[in-house]
Amino acid sequence: MTTWHWKVTWHHDFADEPVAICSEIGEDGYEVRKVEEFRDGMLSWADGEHEHGRTGLAVIPMGRIEDIQAQAEFTASHIPRAEFEAVWHRATDRQARP
Repeated sequence: MTTWHWKVTWHHDFADEPVAICSEIGEDGYEVRKVEEFRDGMLSWADGEHEHGRTGLAVIPMGRIEDIQAQAEFTASHIPRAEFEAVWHRATDRQARP
C-alpha cells in the first residue's frame, strides 16, 4: 500500500484543540493513522482499530494539501515517512495500545 504523510500546524488560541496534526494517508485519500499534538505537549492518536483521547480518523478523504495550505490558519507540508514514524512511536509509546 502506498501512503504519504502530512504535518499540519494549526495557528490558534484554543486551549483544547491540537496545534499540530500528523497524518498518514492511504492511496484512497483516507487517513490510516493520525497523531495530534496539543499545546501542553500531550499526544493523542488513532489508527483503524484504536483511538486514544479525542483523536479519530477523518471519515472523508483528505483532499489536497494545497487546499489546506491556502487557509491562513494552517501551515501544511509533506513530511518523510521516518518523521511520521518517529511522532507515531512517541505518541503510542506514551499510551500503550489496548
